[in-house]
Amino acid sequence: MVNLIGTLSRLKPFKVLVAGDFMLDRYTHGRVSRISPEAPVPVLHVQKEETLPGGAGNVALNLASLGAHVSVLGRIGSDPEGDFLKRLLFDQNIDAKNLLTEKDFHTPIKNRLLGGSQQMLRIDFEKTHAAPDDLFNNLKLPKCDLIAISDYNKGFLTPKLLKALIAHGQKLGIPVIVDPKGDDFSKYMGATLIKPNLKEAYLAAKLSQDHSLEDVAKKLFEQSRAEQLLITRSSEGLSLFDKKGHKHFPVRCHEVQDVTGAGDTVLAMLAMALANGLDTSQAAHLANVAAGLAIERLGCAKLCLADIAERLLELDVNNKVFDEEHLYALEQTLSNKVFTILGLDSKQGMTTELFTTLKKLSDDKLILYIRDDDPDSTFIELLASLHEVDFIVLSENSLSSLCDRMHPTRSYLFATGKLQPVSSPAALV
Repeated sequence: MVNLIGTLSRLKPFKVLVAGDFMLDRYTHGRVSRISPEAPVPVLHVQKEETLPGGAGNVALNLASLGAHVSVLGRIGSDPEGDFLKRLLFDQNIDAKNLLTEKDFHTPIKNRLLGGSQQMLRIDFEKTHAAPDDLFNNLKLPKCDLIAISDYNKGFLTPKLLKALIAHGQKLGIPVIVDPKGDDFSKYMGATLIKPNLKEAYLAAKLSQDHSLEDVAKKLFEQSRAEQLLITRSSEGLSLFDKKGHKHFPVRCHEVQDVTGAGDTVLAMLAMALANGLDTSQAAHLANVAAGLAIERLGCAKLCLADIAERLLELDVNNKVFDEEHLYALEQTLSNKVFTILGLDSKQGMTTELFTTLKKLSDDKLILYIRDDDPDSTFIELLASLHEVDFIVLSENSLSSLCDRMHPTRSYLFATGKLQPVSSPAALV
Protein backbone atom coordinates (compact mmCIF):
# COMPACT_ATOMS: atom_id res chain seq x y z
CA MET A 1 0.00 0.00 0.00
CA VAL A 2 1.18 3.54 -0.74
CA ASN A 3 2.28 5.47 2.35
CA LEU A 4 0.67 8.85 2.98
CA ILE A 5 3.73 10.84 3.96
CA GLY A 6 2.58 14.32 2.95
CA THR A 7 1.57 16.57 5.84
CA LEU A 8 -1.42 18.04 4.01
CA SER A 9 -3.44 14.82 4.12
CA ARG A 10 -3.20 14.69 7.92
CA LEU A 11 -5.07 17.93 8.57
CA LYS A 12 -8.64 17.67 9.88
CA PRO A 13 -11.12 20.05 11.58
CA PHE A 14 -10.42 20.81 15.23
CA LYS A 15 -11.61 22.99 18.09
CA VAL A 16 -9.34 25.76 19.33
CA LEU A 17 -9.62 28.41 22.02
CA VAL A 18 -7.85 31.67 21.14
CA ALA A 19 -7.19 33.76 24.25
CA GLY A 20 -5.55 37.16 24.21
CA ASP A 21 -5.72 40.82 23.31
CA PHE A 22 -8.35 41.64 20.69
CA MET A 23 -8.43 44.88 18.74
CA LEU A 24 -9.56 46.43 15.47
CA ASP A 25 -7.12 46.77 12.59
CA ARG A 26 -8.13 49.63 10.30
CA TYR A 27 -6.46 50.14 6.93
CA THR A 28 -6.77 53.52 5.26
CA HIS A 29 -5.66 53.16 1.64
CA GLY A 30 -4.89 56.08 -0.63
CA ARG A 31 -2.41 57.70 -2.95
CA VAL A 32 0.14 60.45 -2.40
CA SER A 33 0.75 63.00 -5.13
CA ARG A 34 1.82 66.12 -3.27
CA ILE A 35 3.32 67.57 -0.11
CA SER A 36 1.12 69.54 2.28
CA PRO A 37 1.54 73.36 2.11
CA GLU A 38 0.97 73.40 5.89
CA ALA A 39 3.95 71.21 6.83
CA PRO A 40 6.59 69.08 5.04
CA VAL A 41 4.40 65.95 5.12
CA PRO A 42 2.73 63.96 2.33
CA VAL A 43 -0.99 64.38 1.70
CA LEU A 44 -2.82 61.05 1.57
CA HIS A 45 -5.86 61.12 -0.71
CA VAL A 46 -8.05 58.40 0.80
CA GLN A 47 -9.53 55.90 -1.64
CA LYS A 48 -10.89 53.21 0.68
CA GLU A 49 -10.95 52.01 4.28
CA GLU A 50 -11.36 48.53 5.69
CA THR A 51 -11.58 47.27 9.27
CA LEU A 52 -10.72 43.76 10.44
CA PRO A 53 -10.24 41.96 13.76
CA GLY A 54 -6.64 42.48 14.86
CA GLY A 55 -4.26 41.12 17.47
CA ALA A 56 -5.63 37.82 18.75
CA GLY A 57 -8.54 38.46 16.38
CA ASN A 58 -6.22 38.02 13.40
CA VAL A 59 -5.12 34.65 14.82
CA ALA A 60 -8.79 33.66 15.12
CA LEU A 61 -9.49 34.76 11.53
CA ASN A 62 -6.57 32.70 10.21
CA LEU A 63 -7.70 29.64 12.14
CA ALA A 64 -11.28 29.98 10.90
CA SER A 65 -9.97 30.35 7.34
CA LEU A 66 -8.00 27.11 7.82
CA GLY A 67 -11.22 25.34 8.79
CA ALA A 68 -10.95 25.30 12.59
CA HIS A 69 -13.90 25.64 14.96
CA VAL A 70 -12.79 28.74 16.87
CA SER A 71 -13.90 30.18 20.18
CA VAL A 72 -12.26 33.26 21.64
CA LEU A 73 -11.53 34.72 25.05
CA GLY A 74 -10.69 38.40 25.32
CA ARG A 75 -12.08 41.76 26.31
CA ILE A 76 -13.75 44.66 24.55
CA GLY A 77 -14.98 48.02 25.70
CA SER A 78 -18.58 49.01 26.21
CA ASP A 79 -18.43 50.96 22.97
CA PRO A 80 -19.51 50.75 19.29
CA GLU A 81 -16.05 49.50 18.32
CA GLY A 82 -16.39 46.54 20.67
CA ASP A 83 -19.81 45.65 19.26
CA PHE A 84 -18.41 45.92 15.74
CA LEU A 85 -15.45 43.66 16.58
CA LYS A 86 -17.77 41.06 18.05
CA ARG A 87 -19.98 41.19 14.96
CA LEU A 88 -17.00 40.79 12.63
CA LEU A 89 -15.99 37.61 14.47
CA PHE A 90 -19.53 36.18 14.52
CA ASP A 91 -19.75 36.83 10.76
CA GLN A 92 -16.80 34.43 10.33
CA ASN A 93 -18.55 31.74 12.44
CA ILE A 94 -16.23 32.41 15.38
CA ASP A 95 -17.76 31.90 18.83
CA ALA A 96 -17.26 35.30 20.46
CA LYS A 97 -19.53 34.95 23.48
CA ASN A 98 -16.44 35.06 25.74
CA LEU A 99 -15.36 38.47 24.49
CA LEU A 100 -15.88 40.03 27.89
CA THR A 101 -17.07 43.63 28.14
CA GLU A 102 -15.19 45.86 30.58
CA LYS A 103 -17.01 49.09 31.42
CA ASP A 104 -14.02 51.43 31.70
CA PHE A 105 -12.05 49.91 28.83
CA HIS A 106 -11.92 51.20 25.26
CA THR A 107 -11.62 48.69 22.43
CA PRO A 108 -8.14 49.25 20.90
CA ILE A 109 -7.87 50.45 17.29
CA LYS A 110 -4.76 50.46 15.10
CA ASN A 111 -5.16 52.56 11.99
CA ARG A 112 -2.53 52.01 9.29
CA LEU A 113 -2.23 54.71 6.63
CA LEU A 114 -1.01 53.31 3.33
CA GLY A 115 0.09 55.23 0.27
CA GLY A 116 -0.03 52.63 -2.50
CA SER A 117 1.69 49.60 -1.00
CA GLN A 118 3.78 51.62 1.48
CA GLN A 119 2.72 52.00 5.11
CA MET A 120 3.28 55.67 5.96
CA LEU A 121 2.02 55.88 9.52
CA ARG A 122 0.18 53.89 12.17
CA ILE A 123 -2.17 55.61 14.60
CA ASP A 124 -3.01 53.68 17.80
CA PHE A 125 -6.07 54.39 19.92
CA GLU A 126 -5.60 52.41 23.12
CA LYS A 127 -5.20 52.48 26.87
CA THR A 128 -3.71 49.46 28.61
CA HIS A 129 -4.29 48.24 32.13
CA ALA A 130 -4.62 44.89 33.86
CA ALA A 131 -8.02 43.26 33.58
CA PRO A 132 -9.86 43.29 36.92
CA ASP A 133 -10.43 39.92 38.58
CA ASP A 134 -14.21 40.36 38.61
CA LEU A 135 -14.21 40.36 34.78
CA PHE A 136 -13.73 36.58 34.98
CA ASN A 137 -16.34 35.82 37.67
CA ASN A 138 -18.65 33.82 35.40
CA LEU A 139 -16.03 32.51 32.99
CA LYS A 140 -16.16 28.84 31.97
CA LEU A 141 -13.34 27.66 29.75
CA PRO A 142 -14.59 25.43 26.90
CA LYS A 143 -13.44 21.96 25.90
CA CYS A 144 -11.14 22.13 22.89
CA ASP A 145 -8.25 20.40 21.13
CA LEU A 146 -5.72 23.21 21.67
CA ILE A 147 -5.34 26.57 23.39
CA ALA A 148 -3.59 29.38 21.52
CA ILE A 149 -2.55 32.37 23.64
CA SER A 150 -1.90 35.59 21.71
CA ASP A 151 -0.33 38.11 24.10
CA TYR A 152 -0.02 41.72 22.90
CA ASN A 153 0.78 43.00 26.40
CA LYS A 154 -2.41 45.05 26.68
CA GLY A 155 -3.23 43.76 30.16
CA PHE A 156 -5.95 41.18 29.53
CA LEU A 157 -3.73 38.15 30.06
CA THR A 158 -3.07 38.59 33.76
CA PRO A 159 -0.75 36.09 35.52
CA LYS A 160 -3.82 34.58 37.19
CA LEU A 161 -5.62 34.06 33.87
CA LEU A 162 -2.50 32.66 32.17
CA LYS A 163 -2.08 30.17 34.99
CA ALA A 164 -5.73 29.13 34.65
CA LEU A 165 -5.46 28.71 30.86
CA ILE A 166 -2.31 26.58 31.06
CA ALA A 167 -3.80 24.49 33.88
CA HIS A 168 -6.95 23.98 31.79
CA GLY A 169 -4.83 22.73 28.89
CA GLN A 170 -2.94 20.36 31.15
CA LYS A 171 -6.20 19.03 32.62
CA LEU A 172 -7.54 18.32 29.11
CA GLY A 173 -4.20 16.88 27.98
CA ILE A 174 -3.99 19.29 25.03
CA PRO A 175 -1.21 21.58 23.70
CA VAL A 176 -1.03 25.16 24.95
CA ILE A 177 0.96 27.41 22.61
CA VAL A 178 1.89 31.01 23.31
CA ASP A 179 2.81 34.03 21.21
CA PRO A 180 4.47 35.99 24.04
CA LYS A 181 5.20 39.57 24.96
CA GLY A 182 7.29 41.19 27.67
CA ASP A 183 10.64 40.49 29.27
CA ASP A 184 9.64 37.65 31.60
CA PHE A 185 8.41 34.36 30.18
CA SER A 186 7.98 32.79 33.61
CA LYS A 187 4.34 33.88 33.42
CA TYR A 188 3.91 31.18 30.73
CA MET A 189 5.24 28.46 33.04
CA GLY A 190 4.21 25.02 31.82
CA ALA A 191 3.17 25.96 28.28
CA THR A 192 3.75 23.38 25.57
CA LEU A 193 5.40 25.78 23.13
CA ILE A 194 6.36 29.46 23.21
CA LYS A 195 6.81 31.37 19.95
CA PRO A 196 8.68 34.68 20.36
CA ASN A 197 10.21 36.66 17.54
CA LEU A 198 13.95 37.30 17.59
CA LYS A 199 13.74 40.67 19.36
CA GLU A 200 11.33 39.34 22.00
CA ALA A 201 13.54 36.31 22.63
CA TYR A 202 16.67 38.35 23.31
CA LEU A 203 14.68 40.81 25.46
CA ALA A 204 13.18 38.08 27.64
CA ALA A 205 16.52 36.27 27.95
CA LYS A 206 18.13 39.58 28.95
CA LEU A 207 21.06 38.91 26.63
CA SER A 208 22.76 41.10 24.07
CA GLN A 209 22.91 40.32 20.36
CA ASP A 210 26.50 39.13 20.92
CA HIS A 211 25.11 35.92 22.42
CA SER A 212 24.08 33.00 20.26
CA LEU A 213 20.49 31.93 19.71
CA GLU A 214 21.34 28.73 21.59
CA ASP A 215 22.26 30.81 24.66
CA VAL A 216 18.97 32.66 24.37
CA ALA A 217 16.97 29.44 24.12
CA LYS A 218 18.68 28.01 27.20
CA LYS A 219 17.71 31.08 29.26
CA LEU A 220 14.12 30.99 28.06
CA PHE A 221 13.77 27.29 28.89
CA GLU A 222 15.01 28.05 32.41
CA GLN A 223 12.41 30.83 32.74
CA SER A 224 9.35 29.07 31.36
CA ARG A 225 10.00 25.31 31.55
CA ALA A 226 8.21 25.09 28.21
CA GLU A 227 8.57 21.88 26.20
CA GLN A 228 9.53 23.66 22.96
CA LEU A 229 10.59 27.07 21.81
CA LEU A 230 10.05 28.39 18.27
CA ILE A 231 11.86 31.64 17.48
CA THR A 232 10.63 33.45 14.38
CA ARG A 233 13.25 35.48 12.52
CA SER A 234 11.19 37.31 9.90
CA SER A 235 12.64 36.75 6.41
CA GLU A 236 15.35 34.50 7.93
CA GLY A 237 12.84 31.76 8.81
CA LEU A 238 12.21 29.87 12.05
CA SER A 239 14.39 28.17 14.66
CA LEU A 240 12.91 25.31 16.70
CA PHE A 241 14.45 24.34 20.04
CA ASP A 242 13.68 21.54 22.45
CA LYS A 243 15.63 19.69 25.11
CA LYS A 244 17.22 17.44 22.46
CA GLY A 245 18.63 20.21 20.29
CA HIS A 246 17.53 22.62 17.60
CA LYS A 247 16.63 22.88 13.93
CA HIS A 248 16.51 25.85 11.58
CA PHE A 249 13.89 26.36 8.85
CA PRO A 250 14.86 28.87 6.14
CA VAL A 251 11.89 30.92 4.96
CA ARG A 252 10.06 29.74 1.84
CA CYS A 253 9.11 33.01 0.18
CA HIS A 254 9.03 34.48 -3.33
CA GLU A 255 9.26 38.16 -2.41
CA VAL A 256 8.93 39.99 0.93
CA GLN A 257 6.12 42.55 0.81
CA ASP A 258 5.04 43.09 4.43
CA VAL A 259 5.76 41.23 7.68
CA THR A 260 2.62 42.64 9.38
CA GLY A 261 0.66 39.85 11.04
CA ALA A 262 3.08 37.10 9.99
CA GLY A 263 3.47 36.02 13.62
CA ASP A 264 -0.29 35.56 13.89
CA THR A 265 -0.26 33.40 10.76
CA VAL A 266 2.54 31.26 12.21
CA LEU A 267 0.62 30.79 15.47
CA ALA A 268 -2.52 29.73 13.58
CA MET A 269 -0.67 27.18 11.44
CA LEU A 270 1.17 25.80 14.47
CA ALA A 271 -2.17 25.40 16.22
CA MET A 272 -3.67 23.50 13.32
CA ALA A 273 -0.69 21.18 12.98
CA LEU A 274 -0.28 20.39 16.69
CA ALA A 275 -4.01 19.93 17.23
CA ASN A 276 -3.93 17.33 14.44
CA GLY A 277 -1.20 15.36 16.17
CA LEU A 278 1.73 16.36 13.93
CA ASP A 279 5.05 16.53 15.72
CA THR A 280 6.62 19.92 16.39
CA SER A 281 9.11 19.63 13.54
CA GLN A 282 6.30 19.00 11.05
CA ALA A 283 4.29 21.82 12.63
CA ALA A 284 7.25 24.19 12.29
CA HIS A 285 7.63 23.21 8.62
CA LEU A 286 3.97 24.06 7.93
CA ALA A 287 4.23 27.28 9.95
CA ASN A 288 7.29 28.26 7.94
CA VAL A 289 5.38 27.71 4.69
CA ALA A 290 2.51 29.83 6.04
CA ALA A 291 4.91 32.57 7.14
CA GLY A 292 6.46 32.68 3.67
CA LEU A 293 3.02 33.17 2.13
CA ALA A 294 2.04 35.82 4.69
CA ILE A 295 5.05 38.07 4.09
CA GLU A 296 4.43 37.96 0.34
CA ARG A 297 1.16 39.83 0.94
CA LEU A 298 0.42 43.37 2.01
CA GLY A 299 -1.18 43.75 5.44
CA CYS A 300 -2.40 40.96 7.70
CA ALA A 301 -2.78 37.85 5.55
CA LYS A 302 -5.68 35.42 6.02
CA LEU A 303 -4.58 32.09 4.57
CA CYS A 304 -6.70 29.08 3.69
CA LEU A 305 -5.77 25.46 3.10
CA ALA A 306 -5.78 26.03 -0.66
CA ASP A 307 -2.95 28.57 -0.23
CA ILE A 308 -0.97 26.14 1.93
CA ALA A 309 -1.62 23.24 -0.44
CA GLU A 310 -0.39 25.16 -3.48
CA ARG A 311 2.91 26.03 -1.79
CA LEU A 312 3.35 22.54 -0.31
CA LEU A 313 2.95 21.00 -3.75
CA GLU A 314 5.80 23.19 -4.99
CA LEU A 315 7.97 21.68 -2.27
CA ASP A 316 6.88 18.02 -2.08
CA VAL A 317 4.73 16.00 -4.50
CA ASN A 318 3.89 13.56 -1.69
CA ASN A 319 1.31 16.14 -0.57
CA LYS A 320 -0.77 15.13 -3.60
CA VAL A 321 -1.78 11.73 -2.18
CA PHE A 322 -4.89 11.25 -0.01
CA ASP A 323 -7.06 8.39 1.21
CA GLU A 324 -10.70 8.38 2.33
CA GLU A 325 -9.81 9.11 5.95
CA HIS A 326 -7.86 12.21 5.02
CA LEU A 327 -10.03 14.04 2.50
CA TYR A 328 -10.89 17.07 4.65
CA ALA A 329 -7.88 19.14 3.56
CA LEU A 330 -8.51 18.23 -0.07
CA GLU A 331 -12.16 19.30 0.20
CA GLN A 332 -11.07 22.65 1.65
CA THR A 333 -8.41 23.09 -1.01
CA LEU A 334 -10.88 22.53 -3.87
CA SER A 335 -13.75 24.53 -2.37
CA ASN A 336 -15.35 26.75 -5.05
CA LYS A 337 -12.88 25.57 -7.70
CA VAL A 338 -13.42 23.97 -11.09
CA PHE A 339 -11.97 20.44 -11.07
CA THR A 340 -12.22 17.07 -12.80
CA ILE A 341 -12.12 13.58 -11.29
CA LEU A 342 -10.71 10.76 -13.40
CA GLY A 343 -11.02 7.16 -12.26
CA LEU A 344 -8.43 4.60 -13.36
CA ASP A 345 -6.67 1.36 -12.35
CA SER A 346 -3.00 1.37 -11.37
CA LYS A 347 -2.52 -2.07 -12.94
CA GLN A 348 -2.85 -0.65 -16.45
CA GLY A 349 0.37 1.32 -15.95
CA MET A 350 1.41 4.46 -17.78
CA THR A 351 0.49 4.25 -21.45
CA THR A 352 0.59 6.76 -24.27
CA GLU A 353 -3.22 6.89 -24.22
CA LEU A 354 -3.32 7.62 -20.48
CA PHE A 355 -0.66 10.33 -20.67
CA THR A 356 -2.51 11.98 -23.58
CA THR A 357 -5.72 11.87 -21.55
CA LEU A 358 -4.04 13.47 -18.51
CA LYS A 359 -2.74 16.32 -20.65
CA LYS A 360 -6.17 16.79 -22.22
CA LEU A 361 -7.91 17.08 -18.83
CA SER A 362 -5.28 19.22 -17.08
CA ASP A 363 -6.80 22.58 -18.03
CA ASP A 364 -8.81 22.27 -14.79
CA LYS A 365 -7.60 20.93 -11.48
CA LEU A 366 -7.25 17.17 -12.05
CA ILE A 367 -7.91 14.61 -9.30
CA LEU A 368 -7.14 10.97 -10.02
CA TYR A 369 -9.16 8.29 -8.26
CA ILE A 370 -7.24 4.99 -8.12
CA ARG A 371 -9.89 2.27 -8.25
CA ASP A 372 -7.94 -0.84 -7.17
CA ASP A 373 -7.59 -1.79 -3.51
CA ASP A 374 -3.82 -2.33 -3.58
CA PRO A 375 -2.37 0.19 -6.05
CA ASP A 376 1.16 -0.08 -7.35
CA SER A 377 3.33 2.35 -5.38
CA THR A 378 5.73 3.02 -8.27
CA PHE A 379 2.81 3.94 -10.52
CA ILE A 380 1.41 6.30 -7.86
CA GLU A 381 4.80 8.00 -7.45
CA LEU A 382 5.01 8.45 -11.22
CA LEU A 383 1.55 10.02 -11.36
CA ALA A 384 2.36 12.30 -8.43
CA SER A 385 5.47 13.55 -10.23
CA LEU A 386 3.42 14.79 -13.21
CA HIS A 387 2.52 18.48 -13.18
CA GLU A 388 -0.72 17.62 -15.02
CA VAL A 389 -1.93 15.76 -11.90
CA ASP A 390 -3.01 17.92 -8.97
CA PHE A 391 -4.15 15.29 -6.45
CA ILE A 392 -4.55 11.52 -6.11
CA VAL A 393 -7.19 9.73 -4.00
CA LEU A 394 -6.64 6.13 -2.85
CA SER A 395 -8.95 3.51 -1.32
CA GLU A 396 -12.19 5.46 -1.53
CA ASN A 397 -15.26 3.18 -1.38
CA SER A 398 -16.18 3.93 -4.97
CA LEU A 399 -15.86 6.64 -7.56
CA SER A 400 -19.56 7.31 -7.00
CA SER A 401 -19.10 8.07 -3.29
CA LEU A 402 -16.09 10.26 -4.02
CA CYS A 403 -18.05 12.29 -6.58
CA ASP A 404 -20.99 12.58 -4.16
CA ARG A 405 -18.62 13.96 -1.54
CA MET A 406 -16.41 16.18 -3.69
CA HIS A 407 -18.90 17.46 -6.32
CA PRO A 408 -16.53 17.67 -9.30
CA THR A 409 -17.28 19.83 -12.33
CA ARG A 410 -16.68 16.80 -14.56
CA SER A 411 -16.00 13.11 -13.96
CA TYR A 412 -14.62 10.41 -16.23
CA LEU A 413 -13.47 6.81 -16.23
CA PHE A 414 -10.33 5.66 -18.06
CA ALA A 415 -10.62 1.97 -18.99
CA THR A 416 -9.38 -0.21 -21.85
CA GLY A 417 -7.39 2.72 -23.15
CA LYS A 418 -10.41 5.00 -23.59
CA LEU A 419 -11.86 8.02 -21.80
CA GLN A 420 -15.52 7.50 -20.82
CA PRO A 421 -17.68 10.34 -19.48
CA VAL A 422 -19.51 9.19 -16.36
CA SER A 423 -23.26 9.34 -16.86
CA SER A 424 -24.69 6.77 -14.46
CA PRO A 425 -23.97 5.64 -10.87
CA ALA A 426 -23.24 2.11 -12.11
CA ALA A 427 -20.37 3.35 -14.27
CA LEU A 428 -18.78 5.02 -11.25
CA VAL A 429 -18.24 1.85 -9.19
